[in-house]
Amino acid sequence: MNKNFLMKLKESLTSVLPITLIVLLLNFTIVPMPFGTVMMFIIGSLLLIIGMGLFTLGTDVSMMFIGERIGSYLAKSGKIKLIVILGFFMGLIITIAEPDLQVLAKQTPGVPDLVIILSVALGVGLFLVIALLRTLFQIKLSVIFIVMYGLVFLLAAFVPSDFIPVAFDSGGVTTGPMTVPFIMALGIGMASLRSDKTSQEDSFGLVALCSVGPILAVLLLGIFFKPGATEYGENVITEINSFSAVLKAFLSDMPIYIKEVALALLPIIAFFIIFQIFKMKLPRKQVLKIVIGLIYTYLGLVLFLSGANIGFMPAGSYLGSELLSGPYRWLIIPLGMVIGFFIVAAEPAVHVLKEQVEDISEGNISGRSMQLSLSIGVAVSVGLSMLRVSTGISIWYLIIPGYLIALTLTFFVPNIFTAIAFDSGGVASGPMTATFLLPLAMGACEAVGGNILSDAFGTVAMVAMTPLITIQGLGLLYKFRTRRNLKLENDTYKPEQLLSDEIIYFDMEERS
Repeated sequence: MNKNFLMKLKESLTSVLPITLIVLLLNFTIVPMPFGTVMMFIIGSLLLIIGMGLFTLGTDVSMMFIGERIGSYLAKSGKIKLIVILGFFMGLIITIAEPDLQVLAKQTPGVPDLVIILSVALGVGLFLVIALLRTLFQIKLSVIFIVMYGLVFLLAAFVPSDFIPVAFDSGGVTTGPMTVPFIMALGIGMASLRSDKTSQEDSFGLVALCSVGPILAVLLLGIFFKPGATEYGENVITEINSFSAVLKAFLSDMPIYIKEVALALLPIIAFFIIFQIFKMKLPRKQVLKIVIGLIYTYLGLVLFLSGANIGFMPAGSYLGSELLSGPYRWLIIPLGMVIGFFIVAAEPAVHVLKEQVEDISEGNISGRSMQLSLSIGVAVSVGLSMLRVSTGISIWYLIIPGYLIALTLTFFVPNIFTAIAFDSGGVASGPMTATFLLPLAMGACEAVGGNILSDAFGTVAMVAMTPLITIQGLGLLYKFRTRRNLKLENDTYKPEQLLSDEIIYFDMEERS
């Protein structure tokens, strides 16, 4: 276990170090930050590294295993009523406990917190059922996406403009680091019993569909609850002048995340206990391994969220405000793109997704190519978000063309890339987006006197959208490469001798 932890720690160090160095470089050059903000950021970076290492180690042996076993049981039972009831309640309860949803509810004016939490949770529960049934009945994912996003844009036409960015952001924040591994594992378990040609692609797509439910739910709320005239006050960063005060700030706020993560993990533990008693009946040694994994997951996410919220959020807000109000305001777009490129690697759920993609595709889709595609997508999204903040461009001019491109690509790329791409959107828009990129946009928006609801909100939505295009673009690249190699080989095609594993995989998919 120690060897595995050191390996995970090395991976998390590689992921967090680039964004840490970029922020420190900005601090020592064009945007000097207060002493307390810098120290909190450095400590936050250390907590992120340790927390991500523990989290990814824990999910490998606990949450992924639990989700796959429950998914396999549901598929094996073949009972539609059981799948509907369990799927709905799993989606409902896990979403209510998601920490990021509490933040979204508090930031949405004109709607009571409990109303928006329950509405979003109902949306996730309903769409988790749809996702599970899609896997069971092998319905083509692209067809569902076209219908559902068509409904999304139809409803959006009747919603106040200030509410639209919040609705699209809700799709990203509700698929957080706690829910993503479990929901992904459910899909893998559901598809694992099949050996047909679509079993691999049907392992993905659950996260993507669960991201659509909250968007529809919040859009419906926007129709019935008109956003009030609530104004956001400026983000005030408390000046801290000593290292002891920095430590005190962390120690005073960490209990919040200790409680939040415990509540988020509780439903998954409850489902595991019920299934262990009545269905799985795992040996004691396996149960002990899962318990240890859950402890690692819990500790890791507490440290990660503490580092992100306490350490990274003030730095993001300060940088955004100072960059756009200072003499280097033109740098906000290119710097935002550089930050976006590297920060997505620090999302804990991204590591889980990459491992699952490599595992399910048997190495045909490499984690390295996935990471590069995600980084490019997030870089573009942050650049566009900073452009929105600087100019006040409506999110409509970016969201509609973006989704039209993404949905059009579904007709031209291998189905597995469509499923992975739409899952990636929910995975990429995790806690690092909410605690650094969104405050960056909000700080910049305050500096120019913009409307935070319409101009800063929507950053999460942009981060969730662009990977749909870049990952499918990767699929298009693989498809063209496959055809080119097949053309070169002509009639002498012998898969086991002449082509790489990647080419074999995509050729088999095309032939089927």
